[in-house]
Amino acid sequence: MTEVRFSTLGVPTPLVNVLSAQGIDSAFPIQVDTLPDTLKGRDVLGRGKTGSGKTLAFSIPMVSRLGGTLAGGKRRPGRPLGLILAPTRELATQITNAITPLAEAYGLNTTTIFGGVSQNRQVSALKSGVDIVVACPGRLEDLMKQGFVNLDSVEITVLDEADHMADLGFLPVVTRILDKTPSNGQRMLFSATLDNGVDKIVRRFLHDPVMHSVDEANSHVSAMTHHVFEVSGVDSKKDLVQKLASGSGRRILFMRTKHQAKKLAKSLTDSGIPAVDLHGNLSQVARDRNLAAFSAGTVKVLVATDVAARGVHVDDIELVIHVDPPAEHKAYLHRSGRTARAGSAGDVVTVVLPEQKRDTDALLRKAAIKVTPQRVDSASPAVDALVGDVAAYVKPLPRVEQPQQQRQSQGGRSQGGRSQGGRSQGGNGQRSDRDGGSRGGRDSGARDGGARDSGSREVRGGRSNSSDAASAGGARRTSRPAAGGRTTSSGSAAGRSGGPRVGSLQVGGLVRGAASGGAGRGAPRRSQG
Repeated sequence: MTEVRFSTLGVPTPLVNVLSAQGIDSAFPIQVDTLPDTLKGRDVLGRGKTGSGKTLAFSIPMVSRLGGTLAGGKRRPGRPLGLILAPTRELATQITNAITPLAEAYGLNTTTIFGGVSQNRQVSALKSGVDIVVACPGRLEDLMKQGFVNLDSVEITVLDEADHMADLGFLPVVTRILDKTPSNGQRMLFSATLDNGVDKIVRRFLHDPVMHSVDEANSHVSAMTHHVFEVSGVDSKKDLVQKLASGSGRRILFMRTKHQAKKLAKSLTDSGIPAVDLHGNLSQVARDRNLAAFSAGTVKVLVATDVAARGVHVDDIELVIHVDPPAEHKAYLHRSGRTARAGSAGDVVTVVLPEQKRDTDALLRKAAIKVTPQRVDSASPAVDALVGDVAAYVKPLPRVEQPQQQRQSQGGRSQGGRSQGGRSQGGNGQRSDRDGGSRGGRDSGARDGGARDSGSREVRGGRSNSSDAASAGGARRTSRPAAGGRTTSSGSAAGRSGGPRVGSLQVGGLVRGAASGGAGRGAPRRSQG
């Protein structure tokens, strides 16, 4: 396919320069199709699979048109001109990261609004005056009811991943929000499908929309290789998953429950494969920290529930592993869409126990995925082909002889079976309920991001999974943010007084404990989205 430059599509030079500085010179198909219409102010319905480049498809025209509107103008407190609605906190953050450099080229400012965190900073930003708001529906409606934001000045509204909002039960809230925006404003809606009520939103709020459908199914299938690995039992599955996770490239392992995701991340880290988890029981600080570590490459393994199936946009994820096959085919496609993004290749593995075979076969048929199952174990050639170079990644530190009184608590575990810092491994919130969107009657922290965060504060001082070896006598050092936004893991008292560190791993230049909540060393790379 011939490359199309943004300048030929009518994108203003300041934005072309920003994109070029990021190494983005040619447009994706959905951008090629939609930009000529959106830059003119037309309402657009864009249909495309995840990873197709939708974020820039709506960010570029929003910034371009609002930049011209605000030339010499004055922003008003609590009255944004641009509104982008997203179903999850992670996606809202990704959109903000993508649109902010474009907005800055025109002197526009942005803010992100979602639940699960204090609203004070969000309210402060609104009072100071903000041009573009990227929001999850629940918290935005809360702030509207409190009088902190008014949508009567919104000129351009975007609904991103509208089908996922429908899946999470957000469409009634979205409808109430859109009713508060001027009916003559420009509206853009992007969605992979138009079912579950999305079509009603289109008919009610989009005026004479131009539909652009970029079905990337063929290109994704050619770039994405699907595997079904059948195992004999639970022990064989455990060995297989550990082997698949041990490769050198980025990989995401999907689990059905928050408890199992946390448990697997810790198990992998304990076995020498540093991993972080991502699920609804984590605080927003912990989510951001773990995603930053994964995005920066400090940690190459992310263990997640379906809360991450749509919200994680990270470059170069080479393998997605359905450790637990999802419940339905749409979840399979969205999970799998974390790899083979933007034309890159990737592999998808579904691990199947004997009792899961029939359901998995039905799921793949609905997803239109044709793949021949393989009976494997951890030593099978098909598994080795997906693992790559392990030694380049896992680098255990050499063992150092400890003083006698510390030998009974190596790696943070005492002989009595207690885990780090004397806390049992159960931790907070290890319920077996599934991550999912609430459907009314819950606070905005529960609605935004698809899971409740109340009561799941980031636990510090030896309670969190980022603790190093427990000290003799139970003393702990509190984990606190370090300069530059990095977070230091809890260390042993022996470590503070010059004693040796035991049971730690050297990962990408950082010394970290056996943890599923490691800190990131820098901001995530931006992808086209």
